[in-house]
Parts: sequence; C-alpha cells; structure tokens
Amino acid sequence: QVQLVESGGGLVQAGGSLRLSCAASGSIISINYMTWYRQAPGKQRELVAGITTGGRTNYPDSVKGRFTISRDNAKNTVYLQMSSLKPEDTAVSYCNADLYEQVVVTTTSFYRYLEVWGQGTLVTVSS
Repeated sequence: QVQLVESGGGLVQAGGSLRLSCAASGSIISINYMTWYRQAPGKQRELVAGITTGGRTNYPDSVKGRFTISRDNAKNTVYLQMSSLKPEDTAVSYCNADLYEQVVVTTTSFYRYLEVWGQGTLVTVSS
C-alpha cells in the first residue's frame, strides 16, 4: 500500500525556519507531480508549492521567495524549506503526490494511477 509520511513540523518563532520532509513508500513505479498544501484553522486547504519530476517549481505569491520545494527522486521524497516564517504560516501542512503504483493480482501485474495524501504535520509560528 502506497503511503506518504511527513515529518519536520513543530513550533518556531517568527522569522525562523523549518524543513519539512515527505517520504513515499510502497510499490511505486513513478511519481509525477509532488505538492505541499496547508490548512490553517477555519480556512480552506491551499497550495503552497509544487514540483515536477524534472524539478520545475511553482509557488503562490504568499510564500514566493520564502519557501523552497525540492525532491529526491531516488528516495521518493519531497522537501519544503520554509524561511522567514510568519504567524500566518501556522497551519497543518500536507504533502500530495500523483504516482503510478504496481499492483500484483495472482500472476498478473498492472500499473494504477493514484493521488495520495500524507497525514499532515503541524507548523506553528509564534509571534
């Protein structure tokens, strides 16, 4: 079973930095787009950063210049380096991956497309 496990969340003062990691495991054939989202209390989940297999990235204006997404394809892991953190960055951060999984049924195997979410990691920025 494919799963994403995030780590690296915690409490940090305003202006500080945190690095989140998200490792994918299971019968993964390939991972396409990987993203980080966040959800603050009482707000909708929003995209924070995305990265393609080739390393092309995109960010919303709210985090551009402060957050950097990267990935290690050999380790099926995506990272989010967050700097100059603000209290309004406080949220649960989730990673998401579009990937192909190998499924084996008796003597047959095939690839299945999945969109998988991690369980989330809390980032708290104090003022």
